[in-house]
Amino acid sequence: MLRRAFVTLVLVLGAFGAGLAVRRGASESASAAAPPPAASSPAAPAQVSGLAPAGLPDFTVIAASSVKAVTNISSVERRRVQADPFFRYFFGDESDLFGSRRQTSLGSGVIVSPDGYVLTNAHVVGDTRSDVTVALWDKRELHATIVGIDPVTDIALLKIEGSHLPTLRWGNSSDLKIAEWVLAIGNPYQLSQTVTLGIVSAIGRTNLGIANYEDFIQTDAAINPGNSGGALVNSRGELAGINTGIFSQSGGYQGIGFAVPSNLARRVMTDLIKFGEVRRGTIGFVEIAAVTTRMARELGVPTTQGAYIARMLRDSEVYQAGLQPGDVIVSFNGHPVEDPGHFSRLIADSAIGSTVRIGVIRDGRKLEFKVPVAGSERRGRRAL
Repeated sequence: MLRRAFVTLVLVLGAFGAGLAVRRGASESASAAAPPPAASSPAAPAQVSGLAPAGLPDFTVIAASSVKAVTNISSVERRRVQADPFFRYFFGDESDLFGSRRQTSLGSGVIVSPDGYVLTNAHVVGDTRSDVTVALWDKRELHATIVGIDPVTDIALLKIEGSHLPTLRWGNSSDLKIAEWVLAIGNPYQLSQTVTLGIVSAIGRTNLGIANYEDFIQTDAAINPGNSGGALVNSRGELAGINTGIFSQSGGYQGIGFAVPSNLARRVMTDLIKFGEVRRGTIGFVEIAAVTTRMARELGVPTTQGAYIARMLRDSEVYQAGLQPGDVIVSFNGHPVEDPGHFSRLIADSAIGSTVRIGVIRDGRKLEFKVPVAGSERRGRRAL
């Protein structure tokens, strides 16, 4: 019995020793096969998931200075509504009982001068009869005077009493490039001084149905209800645009926002201060339409670019210059015309009293006419 136990113990110890020998041998073989690490090569730092990659810009300083120039705007507009027939029956048609209602609008604004000029959207203000209050970054609330409203571009200009107010300096929106970093600053859902970061997704966006004059900057910086009238700021801390609208199927942010370029907003502001309205060039009433593929084929036009003249008035500058219904406008001062919206903007931006060259295709032939530009203040709203 003792002999059997002794034999078993010897076998177990032998197997254990053989295992150690094999394990030690494998370890020594691996050490011999793998070269030792170079002494001059430091160990690579461990990568931590979630850290921002190096090279991203730091906007903290720009944001800290910019938010002070962005305001909260509340507007109360009194609108007349048709009185209930029941009350008209008892009090007569002249009764104003329950004939008006108060409509409140909330949005954002941008202080653009130390003495208190504030830019915002026309749809935030409502109309010239609205009672507008501007809340500053330091929680002060000031009554604002409406200097002017331009529904064509959806821009309004306000004036508050103050001096040495924080402002955003003007940027040149023509220098914006696609994929350039921008900040959107405003008061979405009444959350004041909210900053979001994105890029310029596109420039020159038109045919959106937001305004009559459309030349929008598109951005993916988060813009939500309440951001209207706020600032789009470039990476140099300059005002690049006035946030105006969003494309959304839910009513909230979906990565597509639009801003009025700063150059256009500045021009509108200058006219509102000087004239109380925006004065634009016009060539009289002319109705234009997009060129379809079928229309281009029938009219002998090589592409669908341009603007088709559907009709015009005989007393308009454009008719008297020689253009006719059926012409396709293809150039303006020697540059191609993309579509009707593009042509309308070119006319509106033309200096009053100047003469422009409009190229058309008529019956397959190219013609060019010199057309005088009049002032929009003497024309009806249907004038181009």
